[in-house]
Amino acid sequence: MDPIMANASSSAKNLMREFSVITNNIANASTIGYKRQINKFTRAVKAQQGNAPGGPDKEIDLTSVLDFSQGGVLKTDRALDFAIMGKGFFVIETPDGTLYTRKGVFLTNTNGQLVDSDGQLVMGESGPITIPPNVSTDELSVSCEGSISANGALIDKFKLIDFKEDENKLQPCGSCCYTAPKDITSEPAQNVLVRQGFQEASNVRIIDEMVDMIMVTRLYESNLQFISAKQKTSSSLMDLAMG
Repeated sequence: MDPIMANASSSAKNLMREFSVITNNIANASTIGYKRQINKFTRAVKAQQGNAPGGPDKEIDLTSVLDFSQGGVLKTDRALDFAIMGKGFFVIETPDGTLYTRKGVFLTNTNGQLVDSDGQLVMGESGPITIPPNVSTDELSVSCEGSISANGALIDKFKLIDFKEDENKLQPCGSCCYTAPKDITSEPAQNVLVRQGFQEASNVRIIDEMVDMIMVTRLYESNLQFISAKQKTSSSLMDLAMG
């Protein structure tokens, strides 16, 4: 295949993938703790103030990254809702390994352990966070540093982790949780606040996503028109060659 045509065809397929990413972001605009996914292509276009990097004959880079920018906070007054203000993650322990999340919507299981919506253990600095049987969730008080207490007695403290510049290496694994590759570095989160009775909203901005969708749609149409024109030209040349 003509290299120019190959690039145009590849770009059209990649733009379809980009469209899928955008629609997934929009679908999760109301999902608590969700972090939008973006591609290098979208960022490059914005950096050039709407001028697409290259034309239909240029390969489009669609390497995906997660945008971990802070989402807005929603007040719920629910004792087991927590929002992290600043850079950091709650630590979740599962039979398959450790996960990380910003979605601080927790419950207690039959053993009094703090768990996420999938029943996975929420970790404290002393291990899985366990609420004493004589303490109701309404009696829990969580400081801005993440210390959990009831009736003046310390129970545990949330284990909060920050990946700093390695944050973009995290991989989504569902339910707003992420896995960390083995080569990633982490450290206890600093300069973060934990707000009890709040949830962190999705950081998706519908207007921005709609603008991206329009841009991608137009570029996709441009690629299809380019492919169609090249095919017609090739067909015409073939007809002439065949006499």
